[in-house]
Amino acid sequence: MHIQVHRLLPRTRMAGVGVRFCIWVQGCSRHCPGCMAVDTWPPDGGFPLDTEELFSRIRGTSAIEGITFLGGEPFEQAEALAQLACKVQAAGLSVTTFTGFSYEGLKTGADPATTRLLAATDLLIDGSYQEGLFDLSRPWVGSANQRYHFLTKRYRPSDIEGIPNQIEIRISPDGTAFLNGMGNFAKIKALLAGRNGGIYL
Repeated sequence: MHIQVHRLLPRTRMAGVGVRFCIWVQGCSRHCPGCMAVDTWPPDGGFPLDTEELFSRIRGTSAIEGITFLGGEPFEQAEALAQLACKVQAAGLSVTTFTGFSYEGLKTGADPATTRLLAATDLLIDGSYQEGLFDLSRPWVGSANQRYHFLTKRYRPSDIEGIPNQIEIRISPDGTAFLNGMGNFAKIKALLAGRNGGIYL
């Protein structure tokens, strides 16, 4: 089974508790206004990666707390991600999943793959980004409607208290920059563009 992947980031502290291996999936039909990841929307973008190969990469990454699924919309590839998440948890690592859907909606749906992915998720962060509710006061989320659901005993609310929202900028060898984390990306892009016309985000 394969996952359609937009981007992999083997080590970061910007998307969950501790150092995490982040997997941005490709494809999202929700198209939230103001989304800063519109390049993850087309389902035919990105690249396919076999779940076994991806699991091998995760296992080969030292000193990580777990993995994080972002998007795109992870629950649009729930079957493959659930398969990977079960392997990750069996290896003693944690799973954090971001989704634009509501937890209640996911629970009441009849899709078995969705149920399996929820069962293999330790921390679920739900809710679509809403421009009118822009709020950076909590870690990893950008609007006040988004919520944290502690689905296993791995984490508790106290584990995320006091963690600030942060952004990291990674510069690739070809000079392009990748912003990771949560912040006011529009202002940052404008600042970078004004100071150096050679930076593309």
